[in-house]
Amino acid sequence: MKIISWNCNGAFRKKYHLLDIFDADILIIQECENPNESIENYKGWVGSNYLWIGTNKNKGLGIFSRKGALLELLDWSDVNINYKNERLESFLPCRVDGSLILLGVWTKQANSEVFGYIGQFWKYLQLHRAKFFHEDMLIVGDFNSNAIWDKWDRWWNHSDVISELSELGIESVYHHFLKEEQGKETTPTFYHQRKIHKPYHIDYVFTSLAMINRNVSLEIGTFNLWIEHSDHMPIIVSVIKSV
Repeated sequence: MKIISWNCNGAFRKKYHLLDIFDADILIIQECENPNESIENYKGWVGSNYLWIGTNKNKGLGIFSRKGALLELLDWSDVNINYKNERLESFLPCRVDGSLILLGVWTKQANSEVFGYIGQFWKYLQLHRAKFFHEDMLIVGDFNSNAIWDKWDRWWNHSDVISELSELGIESVYHHFLKEEQGKETTPTFYHQRKIHKPYHIDYVFTSLAMINRNVSLEIGTFNLWIEHSDHMPIIVSVIKSV
């Protein structure tokens, strides 16, 4: 199964065709419009098998099935509900074809000066740790985070989250295969202000070790091909599900 994650930087209705070259089964798209409310409706491309959440009809998080894989929204109670009166944004959990657990991610500041971005994911992880123990588990998306921004006086730093996921048997595919340390990535996924001299690695694919051991491959789009379309590069991952 081939899966793509891409923060399209808005106006996905004008960009979705760019991803057809990958012939992917599942696409996780950040900053995309609600297909039902798009001025230029791209629902013909999307079809009826998709999930979407967002507080703004023009910029939400979508998961799209392109080859008939069944997407089933999981009732993780706070998918759009508060955590101690604070909204967690944005997480979209689903089951693919009855077996693979897929969590689409687009972390946001969410009006939280302290618990923005990776802090949002940390809180989400605390609520749902038990659900992360699964043979076929993928966590994919734009985390807006990297170990270079760790702060010494916080226990929900990027590095702390990576450690917690590791305790659950979940690893970053990129770091597993390239053997690079968190915060020392050589391949960017994001270029701030679309400048080649402002590269960062903030988009990730995490998966259960059982899936990595079966066979997983990862590809990241290049600056020259994608920068005119978005400040983020698409990430393409191929995985083999359990039988």
